[in-house]
Amino acid sequence: MSPLRCLLLLLIATAAMTLPDRVASAATPAVEAPRVIAHRGASARMPEHTLAAYRRAVEDGADFIEPDLVMTRDGVLVARHENEIGGTTDVALHPQFADRKRTQRIDGSDVTGWFTEDFTLAELKTLRAREPLPALRGVWYDRQFAVPTLHEILVLLDDLVRDSGRPVGLIPEIKHPTHFRGLGLPMEQAVIDVLAKHAVATRVPLIVQSFEPTSLRTLHDIAVPVLPDLRLLQLIGDPRAKPADVDAAGGDLRYRDMLTADGLRAIAAYASLLGPHKSQVGDVGRGGRFEATTLIVDAHAAGLQVMPYTFRPENPYLPRALRSGGANARNEPGAIAEMRAFLDAGVDGLFADDPALARQAVDAR
Repeated sequence: MSPLRCLLLLLIATAAMTLPDRVASAATPAVEAPRVIAHRGASARMPEHTLAAYRRAVEDGADFIEPDLVMTRDGVLVARHENEIGGTTDVALHPQFADRKRTQRIDGSDVTGWFTEDFTLAELKTLRAREPLPALRGVWYDRQFAVPTLHEILVLLDDLVRDSGRPVGLIPEIKHPTHFRGLGLPMEQAVIDVLAKHAVATRVPLIVQSFEPTSLRTLHDIAVPVLPDLRLLQLIGDPRAKPADVDAAGGDLRYRDMLTADGLRAIAAYASLLGPHKSQVGDVGRGGRFEATTLIVDAHAAGLQVMPYTFRPENPYLPRALRSGGANARNEPGAIAEMRAFLDAGVDGLFADDPALARQAVDAR
């Protein structure tokens, strides 16, 4: 065999050996950047859960907007952090609704106030949103915006996606589903029905979250034929507490049990994401050193992405090691430093009240 032919055969053999590696490399998906989730919209800048807050969030670079969902008496899904609306609307200023104030038991606790399930949508639309933390964030835009429905949020999202040129996702949270189910207002099918009516829900990332595993399992079962790309996120509450659905059924499962290896694998059977409180992931200690638990590693091992809540830019919500300025001061460098510490620890997303700061923290990496 001639030297030239030997060289040619050697080159062919070398190419054949390296080709699978090249193909595998090309087929391996790029690692996604951590997602910025606008917690209740840009709630550090605008009254939470208003269309204005969601719009500001997208303008500030959010990857997802997050409406918390509750229901009206006539079965309409609206965005409020809780079904008790005394702190987030001006309902107390409307004398015609004074007799609606009452006390009821919700998720094992007595709550006094005004509740969305006691109002029709038409009545709720006469109210205006208020800043729930006025001493901390002032009263900018107070009483200027109405309470939005999920339908209205999806219409807005369609506009925002088109205007921004980005596939901004939606990550609604179903609030108190066991409570509402007991009132004859099941939320899971209602959420799917509204989402299915909007084409934008099939064009952007879509995640639904809840603290109650029963609600997520129900969604898992009913969403597949309608919204096959829908993902689910299990929120984690106080480790000592039981999810409301478990408690109502007389079960023993606590949130701390859900964070064990077996618990995380059980979650992965119906959800693909985990939403723990940030303290369950770690904390920034003295000298700015991040002191991590094993939760990120454990959750990733179970196949779950980790998106902790909630990152806020004011000193009372920041680790002591990162506080500066007055006791209640807005502290942007401290907020960015905290989020960067969690990002460096490997979280897959951040629930942040100020998505502009979260965007800076993610992009700085």
